[in-house]
Amino acid sequence: MNLFKKTLSLTLALLLALSLTACGTKQEAPAPEEPSVQETPAQEAPAEEAVTTRIAALKGPTAMGMVKLMSDDPQSADGPLYDFTLAGAADEVTPSLIKGDLDMACVPANLASVLYNKTEGQIVTLAVNTLGVIYIVENGNAVQSMADLMGKTIVAAGKGSTPEYALRYLLTENGIDPDKDVVIDWKSEHAECVAALASGAATIALLPQPFVTVAQTKIEGLRMALDLTAEWDALDNGSGMITGVVVARKAFVEEHPAAVTAFLEDYAESVDWVNGNNADAAQLISQLGIIEAAPVAEKALPYCNIVCITGDELASKLSGYLQVLFDAEPTAVGGKLPGDDFYYNA
Repeated sequence: MNLFKKTLSLTLALLLALSLTACGTKQEAPAPEEPSVQETPAQEAPAEEAVTTRIAALKGPTAMGMVKLMSDDPQSADGPLYDFTLAGAADEVTPSLIKGDLDMACVPANLASVLYNKTEGQIVTLAVNTLGVIYIVENGNAVQSMADLMGKTIVAAGKGSTPEYALRYLLTENGIDPDKDVVIDWKSEHAECVAALASGAATIALLPQPFVTVAQTKIEGLRMALDLTAEWDALDNGSGMITGVVVARKAFVEEHPAAVTAFLEDYAESVDWVNGNNADAAQLISQLGIIEAAPVAEKALPYCNIVCITGDELASKLSGYLQVLFDAEPTAVGGKLPGDDFYYNA
């Protein structure tokens, strides 16, 4: 009996060992492969819908740099990219801009700040389009520097506006007291200054282009004695003397960033073409009625300081200029200086 039990126990132990060995050597079925996941490309942002940008410019230097763009009239698949309007005065433009009937406008630099304040920040400046266009002209040779204006009489128009503030600033920065060291004979309009020069009642005047060029056709020997833009730059204070800028409605900039970028590229190309092709540009300027006489436009163009300044340089030059105007008369810029969001920087 004991032998039987021992034999049975041995047999069972052997069977158990064989069973465990079989389990250990049994190959596990391979795990099912994960279904391959095909990578999908990141979804691209939908293309911006084409839009016709409505732009207004004032007849004069601030519109001259745009004539190539106005003449080319580029088209998209959905129609014209731009719709241009020319106006004789800023008050013809600003109500439409504020109401949203215009998307962009070329306006005086200080007016851009006024509009920004009036609309509580709903106006953005895209570019400086015209630096200073104001000159000291003389029928004679006595004035070769700002210092030579000491003790002189200057006929000028624009009292209570940017020409006065710019002149007073430059005189002061050159050590001349505008209230004591010179006599500024204020006229109601530039034509009166030209008449005073023509009659001999005055020999020195403050005039903008293209009035300077027109006056030179009427007064023999009249010369540009001082370029006030160059005199401002000579101060080397980081700012600049600025006549005009391109502004846009903030809502338009936010809704159509691609259109804004395209415009600035097209406008820069137009400015380059105008500055490099004065004769052809003058013909376009005349045809569009910006300046009637093409010869006058051609002669004036090199002195109109037409530019397309954007980005950090825009902010630096324009903010410095507005600071000068603010210091002279806060209402000239709308009562306060604009915030950083006034300066467009893509």
